Amino acid sequence: MTQNSSFSPIHIIGGGLAGSEAAWQIAQTGVPVILHEMRGVRGTDAHQTDSLAELVCSNSFRSDDASANAVGVIHAEMRLAGSLIMACADRHQVPAGGALAVDRDGFSEAVTQAIHDHPLITVVREEIDGLPPKEWDLTIIASGPLTSPALAEGIRTETGADALAFFDAIAPIVHRDSINMDICWYQSRYDKVGPGGTGKDYINCPLDEAQYNAFIDALIAGDAVGFKEWEGTPYFDGCLPIEVMAERGRETLRHGPMKPMGLTNAHNPTVKAYAVVQLRQDNALGTLYNMVGFQTKLRYGAQAEIFRMIPGLENAEFARLGGLHRNTYINSPILLDPTLTLKSRRGLRFAGQITGCEGYVESASIGLLAGRFAAAERKGEEISLPPATTALGALLNHITGGHLVSDDEPGKRSFQPMNINFGLFPDLEPGSIVKPDGVKRFRGKDKTVMKRQLMCARALNDCRSWLGLPPAEAVPELAEVEELD
Repeated sequence: MTQNSSFSPIHIIGGGLAGSEAAWQIAQTGVPVILHEMRGVRGTDAHQTDSLAELVCSNSFRSDDASANAVGVIHAEMRLAGSLIMACADRHQVPAGGALAVDRDGFSEAVTQAIHDHPLITVVREEIDGLPPKEWDLTIIASGPLTSPALAEGIRTETGADALAFFDAIAPIVHRDSINMDICWYQSRYDKVGPGGTGKDYINCPLDEAQYNAFIDALIAGDAVGFKEWEGTPYFDGCLPIEVMAERGRETLRHGPMKPMGLTNAHNPTVKAYAVVQLRQDNALGTLYNMVGFQTKLRYGAQAEIFRMIPGLENAEFARLGGLHRNTYINSPILLDPTLTLKSRRGLRFAGQITGCEGYVESASIGLLAGRFAAAERKGEEISLPPATTALGALLNHITGGHLVSDDEPGKRSFQPMNINFGLFPDLEPGSIVKPDGVKRFRGKDKTVMKRQLMCARALNDCRSWLGLPPAEAVPELAEVEELD
């Protein structure tokens, strides 16, 4: 590490996982950091301590399998990039099968100690009650999903009233290749060709009357999640949870997001569906589809079980399940450039959950990137973006422009937070998936497993190249895995 304090410091607002990781990445390049953390002066409704990188929910960083799991891949890429968060997590790991779980207190204390011990990092305990002063020059805002009201108002003033969300109504997102197109078909309602459309812009799942009634019964009986006291219940008619709509009347959904009008089943044109669930392309790659109008507060297990009752989704794999919760985040694809810099104010970057990612490692990984980008800018170096084929690059692309804009659902934001998943990665080159020698049947799950293993290997190789590291000595043999997500 080059100890060079001749550079002006980079300021970071927020000492969570993203802010701590950004500070570490910057300081490791020889650039000084001033890390501003509110806790210690003012608490939040969720945090219990004033330690940096406190884990407020689960102690799990999820799967650590880098051979066939997107989360495991981002773990591995962050380790390759010298991540402080991953180093402390590995040091304080507790048994959790194939997942990486940590002793939450030991982990947070280790991050706090490392940050305080670094000679180029200064921690200042204070609340920043608005946008940082311009004389700070390069600054990263990593204030998390519970951004203080004063800072949130400063962001809103700079970016516009519609650019900041405080409650997130999320519909489930399905991997395209898990949808049964022998049952479903492509068609826009009334074959309407909208801007950039073809008249076949939706995937449609038909239900007959018995299937619809069984689905409504399951929704009403489903196990819903209650809000914490500090969250409230921010329903508005443009984004009602589907189970709330179902409770208002058995036919409500059939005359709302599940209306069958203007649609003809391509597999059975003479039979009119009683109800239809529509899925709309959710990312530019065309690998993910959003269940239109299906925002929900059902518990995750209930969601997967109930939504797989829908014909064509019986084997659906979900890139993200639905939810309705407190989550302060900006409309990043509109506001940020590819280096996470606010377009309206050069030098001001955002990192972590406020950019529109979900999960501990996702938040920390965006902090890692923001830190590297800011350090390169301070040193006058060219900023190098991670390849889209890496987990870091795939998540960055989602945040800064990988979504599709929707103008046909009033009250619903087109950009919503996302965990890392294979649907964010570019597809493999044609011909990459080849049946292994001696295998008679090779289809379905076997192909999916191989596809994901090949995507993982590609990601890690490309990440090594991006970081200037030598290629791995060997690629692990393909093996069966228990979970695909």
